[in-house]
Amino acid sequence: MGVPPAEIAVDEDLVRGLLRDQHPDLADLPLELVAGGWDNDTWRLGDALAVRVPRRAFAVELIELEQRWLPVLAPALPVPVPAPVRVGGPGADYPWPWSVVPWFAGRTAAARTLSPAGARALGDALHALHVPSAADAPRNPYRSVALAGRPDPLEALEALCDREAPRPLTRCWRRALAAAPAPTTLRWIHGDLHARNLIVAADGGLAAIIDWGDVAGGDPAVDLSVLWTVLEPGLHGAFCAGYGPVEGALLDRARGWALCFGVIFAALEDDPDAAALGRLTLTRLQE
Repeated sequence: MGVPPAEIAVDEDLVRGLLRDQHPDLADLPLELVAGGWDNDTWRLGDALAVRVPRRAFAVELIELEQRWLPVLAPALPVPVPAPVRVGGPGADYPWPWSVVPWFAGRTAAARTLSPAGARALGDALHALHVPSAADAPRNPYRSVALAGRPDPLEALEALCDREAPRPLTRCWRRALAAAPAPTTLRWIHGDLHARNLIVAADGGLAAIIDWGDVAGGDPAVDLSVLWTVLEPGLHGAFCAGYGPVEGALLDRARGWALCFGVIFAALEDDPDAAALGRLTLTRLQE
């Protein structure tokens, strides 16, 4: 399993051309590629902005969801998010929508640990996000589903380990499947809240939450997987001081989602850093 190849090569000339044609007042700012993800390339634009450009067709719907819903959600959140400041469309050599968004200084939580204050800020942010979603909120085919509707992570884990899945992880998954289902009222979720989508300031504070292409109505347990995918056990108390108690069936479902995400990341053979994050998640779930 690996990072999907780009379907369109997004280079500096292409990005400058799009800016020049659609937002000419920004076209001469310094431009630097800073991140190439599964779905989008991110170019820093000057000191305060970034350009988010889909690299494959799958990402088109995701960036349209960000453009539609982040301006709605951002005012209610106590942490910065990349609500678009400009919106771009297809150009002469490019067929898809794209966005100009704020630039957030810092490093991802994969490279810099959140402080206790940062962990509490993350709890505050998710508490504010996890309110009942709009009637026309999107449903994500991978995140807005019950755990029982997802592929069994134990089978993938056995393939990774070349042996039977560790017993603590087997128990984790069985408890998650047996837990009471999520309430029927869907709540807003980020849907992809792993360490690379949290920006951490130099002092360990939470600077921003990015990459909202999977935003949807769903079960808050999806996002609460951060208790194992991102946070060390010693930070759980600080997180819950901001979020509120995470216990009972909600806790069991959150652990189940963390197991799913841990297995997905651990299998990324051509992304060693992501694979290491996945293995770390699986270790935390056994502690």
